[in-house]
Amino acid sequence: MKLSLFFAKRYLFSKKSVNAINIISAISVIGVLVSSAALVIVLSFYNGMENLILSLYSTFAPELRIEPAQGKVFDAGQQVFEDLRKNRDIQSYSEILEDKVLVQYDNQQFVAQIKGVEPQSLLNVDHHGMLYAGSLEIADSMPKALIGAQIQANLRVPIDGFGNDIQLFSPRKGTSGTSINPMDDINIRRLSAVGVLHYEPGFNDLIITPIGFAKDLLNEHEYVSAVEIYTKDSSRVAGLQKEIQRNLGDNFLVKNREQQNPLLYKTVRSEKWIVFFILTVIGIIAIFNIIGSLTMLVIDKKQDMIVLASLGADKTLIQRIFFLEGVMIAFIGGLIGIGLGFIFCLLQEKFGIIRTGEEVNPIMDIYPVDIRILDFILVFVTVMLVALLVSYISSLLSVRELKRDTSMRSVD
Repeated sequence: MKLSLFFAKRYLFSKKSVNAINIISAISVIGVLVSSAALVIVLSFYNGMENLILSLYSTFAPELRIEPAQGKVFDAGQQVFEDLRKNRDIQSYSEILEDKVLVQYDNQQFVAQIKGVEPQSLLNVDHHGMLYAGSLEIADSMPKALIGAQIQANLRVPIDGFGNDIQLFSPRKGTSGTSINPMDDINIRRLSAVGVLHYEPGFNDLIITPIGFAKDLLNEHEYVSAVEIYTKDSSRVAGLQKEIQRNLGDNFLVKNREQQNPLLYKTVRSEKWIVFFILTVIGIIAIFNIIGSLTMLVIDKKQDMIVLASLGADKTLIQRIFFLEGVMIAFIGGLIGIGLGFIFCLLQEKFGIIRTGEEVNPIMDIYPVDIRILDFILVFVTVMLVALLVSYISSLLSVRELKRDTSMRSVD
């Protein structure tokens, strides 16, 4: 093994008799280098985008959400929920009541999703990130609401000043529907809007009100739709989720953020791995340059191989020399490429080399990156596995080429 490695290093770094072979070897190294750097950079950029997208979703998504396993509402007045509210690991506990309502302002109407929350829960955890304009103070002598950007845009509801009261309509539960006046079967409530939520898919049609107001409007005074929980220590979420699920039993579902919106998480992560697969295929094509490099090297060093054979070297040793040559090309190119990719990601993180454009994107001005060690290991392992396969094929072809020389037949 030491002898084959010695010859491989000599052949890699020594000057060849034909200058084109040096150029082809350099191209092989550069091909592996570029593909490795591209994989590291793209994965780090996708990590950054993943963090950004999920953080935007997490602005108002609770760390844990308790829902009924069947049906839409449940009784949150049970003792198990009262004990949960007193749990020292919980920073914010809020009962939630949700349903569809009709919103009207100045003869304009919009179908929205009302979400009744315990007003203090908006202040117990910093929710200012979801607010585009206005205030989070929805609890006062008169109930107030936060409305989605699409509701505000469609109905043109002013946030400041007077005259911003909106009307909410909801079917009255338990009515027969045979009343002469259809409006007798409709609950109508009025409240003012004090804040507008950011323009995001989860907020566009949302109206956040005090839960007491929502219960009155929806005529649902005993039951709630969910319980939302924020913890004091985010690292305790997984353990607390299992503990709550165990205490509540099979009648309830305790969901973390990923389980609350699995499609979003799957989409974000699948895009990353699809791009990784595409770039890996491109990298494989680049690594196949090793075959050309080793083939040219065989032609250049054929006389050396004949001398080695005459000295007693078998075809396994000769095959191992060219195999290690290919592995070294991939190792050097991969290592330098990963290093350059790492440096570029650090520069992007510190100086923001690649930008979205001034004032083009209100969410981000600089493309985010997130450097993860596991991605570097994955890229290196992928490059080396492909290189091992390609080098093995190349070494087989090399020995086969040498066999054609009549001087080698005696060795066999």
